[in-house]
Amino acid sequence: MTPADQSARLVRERDPRLWRAMGTTLLVTACLVGAVLGIVGLKVTQVRLSYRLDQLRLVRSELEGVNRQLRVEHATLRALARIESKARGELGMLSPSRSQVRLAREYVPGGGGTASLRTAWEEPLAPPGPRVR
Repeated sequence: MTPADQSARLVRERDPRLWRAMGTTLLVTACLVGAVLGIVGLKVTQVRLSYRLDQLRLVRSELEGVNRQLRVEHATLRALARIESKARGELGMLSPSRSQVRLAREYVPGGGGTASLRTAWEEPLAPPGPRVR
């Protein structure tokens, strides 16, 4: 055999260090790409939630304005002067005369099995609800 034939028959062996270095580089690159994609995903979610929060704040401020308007309207409609003027004007009601006023009496059980009647001007009436003994 000639030396040229011998060089043609040389077999190249694979270097295990080269494969290990390429595998390590590929793994580190994949981890970095995954980390970057995770951070980008978190930022996108943060921006989306920020827009949603701004929308909800806008809706809340609008609803607070409506609530204020409704409270004013409620107070206006509950005003006794308005109710009285409506009763006099639209319904034709008048203030009652002294002879038309009747005082209500309340049944009050007295001590020792006796009961009495009292008028509204003698004692203030108890508030409605269950009585505590």
